[in-house]
Amino acid sequence: MAARQVRRSALVLRPAAMMFDLIEAAEDYPRFLPWCTGARILARDDALVAADLDIEYGGFRWRVGTRNPKRRPEHMAIHLVQGPFRSFEGQWRLTPLADDACRVEFALDYEFDSALATRLAGPAFGRIADQLVDAFVRRAHALPAPAHVVLPSPPAPG
Repeated sequence: MAARQVRRSALVLRPAAMMFDLIEAAEDYPRFLPWCTGARILARDDALVAADLDIEYGGFRWRVGTRNPKRRPEHMAIHLVQGPFRSFEGQWRLTPLADDACRVEFALDYEFDSALATRLAGPAFGRIADQLVDAFVRRAHALPAPAHVVLPSPPAPG
């Protein structure tokens, strides 16, 4: 069985911090990721978030547990704790381009734990992983953009 790779990126007209917060808030995934039927945060602090996600897609169901070191607003690693995978490692990178824009990059390397799981669930999981960045971009654009910083007017000449 060969490991699979997903590499996706997008330019988004939203601040990096907003995009990071959407990605980090796994408890909200069932609201906008139709394949995520449940999410539970197991631990969260400034350096780490750990969560269990219940996934249902194409007639397949599985639970994925991850522990994700993070550095807001630019990076979150994804490390498998539980799930039907031999390997599962990924990362989100967010690069601010302006106050209201960023580049979002997602990388995931995974391999199911059996040939049967690869053959049966592999195509469904591949579609989920392939569409993940687009789903977060759509979610960000569906939410109000944060208010811009208003700079004071320069003093009047005189």
